[in-house]
Amino acid sequence: MDNFEKFKLSKELNSALVEIGFKEPTEVQDKAIPIILQGKDIIVKSKTGTGKTGAFLIPIIQMLKASDPLSAMVIVPTRELAIQVHSVLKKLARGSGIRGVLVYGGASINVQIDRLREGVNIVIGTPGRTIDLMERGEIDVSKIKFLVLDEADMMLDLGFIDDIELIIKSMPREKQMMLFSATIPSRIYGLSQRYMKKAESLNISSDQELTVDTISHSYGISDRAHKIRTLVSYIEEYKPRKAIIFSDTKQNADYLHRVLSRLGYQAAVIHGDMRQAQRERSLMDFRQNLQFLVATNVASRGLDITGISHIINYDTPLDPFVYVHRVGRSARMGADGVAFSIVVPEEQYVIRDIENSVSIRMKPVYLDESKFDDSILGPRGSDRSDRSERRSPSGGGFRGYHSSGGRRPPSRSGGNYPQRSRGRRDYHSQH
Repeated sequence: MDNFEKFKLSKELNSALVEIGFKEPTEVQDKAIPIILQGKDIIVKSKTGTGKTGAFLIPIIQMLKASDPLSAMVIVPTRELAIQVHSVLKKLARGSGIRGVLVYGGASINVQIDRLREGVNIVIGTPGRTIDLMERGEIDVSKIKFLVLDEADMMLDLGFIDDIELIIKSMPREKQMMLFSATIPSRIYGLSQRYMKKAESLNISSDQELTVDTISHSYGISDRAHKIRTLVSYIEEYKPRKAIIFSDTKQNADYLHRVLSRLGYQAAVIHGDMRQAQRERSLMDFRQNLQFLVATNVASRGLDITGISHIINYDTPLDPFVYVHRVGRSARMGADGVAFSIVVPEEQYVIRDIENSVSIRMKPVYLDESKFDDSILGPRGSDRSDRSERRSPSGGGFRGYHSSGGRRPPSRSGGNYPQRSRGRRDYHSQH
């Protein structure tokens, strides 16, 4: 691989790449960009943290003109990922005149409508809010040339496939589709067969290489009542520089945040019961100066925060692929990372499942917990979560939805879009 000049990009795009520090393409960018620039549909299977966002945004920006009407759409499963993709778009499109708009539930739809009416080239959004705006006549997909489905397997897990098909069917048949995913389950493959034309396939990561090789993996065994002791003992012994701590429940996320704050650690928390402004504030504080972010699975994908040294699974996920997406928040773009998981004795089989599924070795860690003072836990002295509260494998328990509520206004487009069933909601309300 060499630098981006071989792609013969515009002067403005080359300048933007230099300004944001993109010196040479990653493997997925090196292989995907030429195919996309040739106008071909593409399916990319690539492990997390490899530069997939640039792989589709760079060629789309290159092929668009500022004078084009709405011509490109990027559909993502979560608002956090939408925000991240939009942030990269703004940096890459600087100087080109290409404009994008961000649409997702939990934020003012009126503000999003105002921005759409100002005229944009690219929409980046979650499925539910995108369809709401299509049905209101505010998003016209009749001239769409490029459609990107990012993190397609997660959209399947969250139950969004029907919404995705509705969006695709509303668009012109002659468009270029790009599908990016860490895994390609059979339903995603079926979707590609139905709607993509002789798509080129790239397998940047084999099934046995789903995590980047710069992450070291370890675990500690702990009784359920003493998991917080294990967590704090690990923090004291290994002193993570910047870490995300994953909990399976919002209740435990708040609890861990309180305990860490009481101990004097700089920590923020993020989960689905928080307002969007609170979530964005937590992410901003974590990016700028905090040591810890306590999170539910809302942070397992789409957060591209530099400098994360450790991922700590306070609750080790049952699904190996959820583990993959969590630990992928570390070791971004070739950096080193550490993943540590706390496992209760009756769940030690999960370690073997993860090792066998993604071909990694998880080393046991033995901690000195004798210095831990239980009095700092306050009135709630132990983790009250149990397996019955844990989420089911393959993301099934994370299917939170958001209803827009009430009756939709009449469509200014005269009802040209097929109507989805009432009750389809966006993921953001739970996580």
